[in-house]
Amino acid sequence: MARKNVDEWSCSVARSLTILGERWTLLILREALLGTTRFVDFQANLGIGPDILSDRLATLVEYGVLAKQTYQEPGQRQRPEYVLTPAGRELHVLIGALQQWGDQNLPRPQGPSMVRRARRTDRPVHVAFIDDLGYEVPADDVATISTGN
Repeated sequence: MARKNVDEWSCSVARSLTILGERWTLLILREALLGTTRFVDFQANLGIGPDILSDRLATLVEYGVLAKQTYQEPGQRQRPEYVLTPAGRELHVLIGALQQWGDQNLPRPQGPSMVRRARRTDRPVHVAFIDDLGYEVPADDVATISTGN
């Protein structure tokens, strides 16, 4: 795997997409957020080829989204597992936003395949812009301003 050159981009979106912008990468993250940690389980759940999965996992480990740890089943050899780092857990919002957009704009006749709820209250949650005081701001009231840097 060749190291990805994020430094050639000044835009944070472009820098992020250098690491996260492949379809399989986002699906691996979805699986990790659902609790998948083992190579064989990622492969079975996603139907992804082992070479592509190895490459995507290596990139996510290299850039601190996943951490590679070792586990061992009784009587078996040691194997790696992949767990979300704090940076990886922050991507829950990204995956949630993609799902929310898909549910709203590309709905399935049978409804969403997943729902998100607050653990403490069991109330449904959604992804939104929040201002520095903690208030939700409607998307059409958010201005994107270039800093020129």
